[in-house]
Amino acid sequence: MIQRSTVPGLFTPPRYSHASVVEAGTKLAFLAGSVPLDAAGNIVGEGDPVRQTEQVLANLDEQLRAVGSDMAHVVSTDVYVVGSEPAVLSAVWAVVEASGLSLGPHSSTLLGVACLGYTGQLVEITATAVVPEPSEGAPS
Repeated sequence: MIQRSTVPGLFTPPRYSHASVVEAGTKLAFLAGSVPLDAAGNIVGEGDPVRQTEQVLANLDEQLRAVGSDMAHVVSTDVYVVGSEPAVLSAVWAVVEASGLSLGPHSSTLLGVACLGYTGQLVEITATAVVPEPSEGAPS
């Protein structure tokens, strides 16, 4: 059984859900790419990959809470950054490392890319997380 959800506090995505949860022994959530948009669909931190990463992580945290999980239960991420300069990728990674994602630890891929889906978008993070049973420490 697949449960797909759109998070009410986030910008409504076009033709995809923010998260899909599949129960197969352990419940997993496959989250759509978290992007640096506010609830109205505006880019946050235009031109600033560090500020965009902070917004992406805030949106990711909201996606996780909406499906009954949290940053500590993320098992995998892909971090996409527009650019090819190692300094830019490192700056983004420093924000990721300082976030709740470091509680995992989780597997991750950091990628420099030519462009992302929204005009002005510099960062996107996809994630897969375990959705724990309430007795395993899920947020209430």
